[in-house]
Amino acid sequence: MRPGFYAAMATLVISTGSLAGLEEISNAQAVAGLKAALEKGSLAAVSSLGRQDGFWGNARVRIPLPDGLQRAERMMRRVGMGKHADELHVAMNRAAESAVPEARQLFVNSVKKMTVEDAKGIVGGGDTAGTAYFRRTTGGELHKRFLPIVQKATAKVSLAQKYDRYADRAAGLGLVKQEDADLDEYVTRKALDGLYLMVAEEEKKIRKDPLRTGSSIIRKVFGALI
Repeated sequence: MRPGFYAAMATLVISTGSLAGLEEISNAQAVAGLKAALEKGSLAAVSSLGRQDGFWGNARVRIPLPDGLQRAERMMRRVGMGKHADELHVAMNRAAESAVPEARQLFVNSVKKMTVEDAKGIVGGGDTAGTAYFRRTTGGELHKRFLPIVQKATAKVSLAQKYDRYADRAAGLGLVKQEDADLDEYVTRKALDGLYLMVAEEEKKIRKDPLRTGSSIIRKVFGALI
């Protein structure tokens, strides 16, 4: 990627002047190209994670047991109860996989609502500025949608309820982080972190090689700058 990528793209979006290699690209096309790129990347992340083994099969986003439970897990395995920890670990990740499709329409709506000012900030904001925009505009609503799906999944695992009772007391004694004391909140937070991580990876790939996206407007706008 040329060092002047962000400066050139920012100039394209902000000004009405022309740049070498971009004479036929209007400001409207530039914003449309950015929107198309962000929508494509975000939906690719949703498709990757919102399926069987999307989290469980990907070490980068697989949700670990909370620290407090990891200590208990080692003891459980010594007394032949490791299967209960395994059941919960898988259930946590299955819950995340079930929740992620909720992000699809929210991402699409967020892109549609993007203003020219938003686009300027994304273009000049770095490799994952688009992901930061998504987190800012969708994070709160996604948390609301993810949480009940996670709660429904963990309710089927007896160890989850036992953990919550133990962790609530342990947090008061400083043995467990307060933010990890509620298992459903923990899984929801980790699911969101994993989703935005993969959105960021998709964004970086598109910025690096827009010609492979298969979208004519993305190729036209971003391809002229590489």
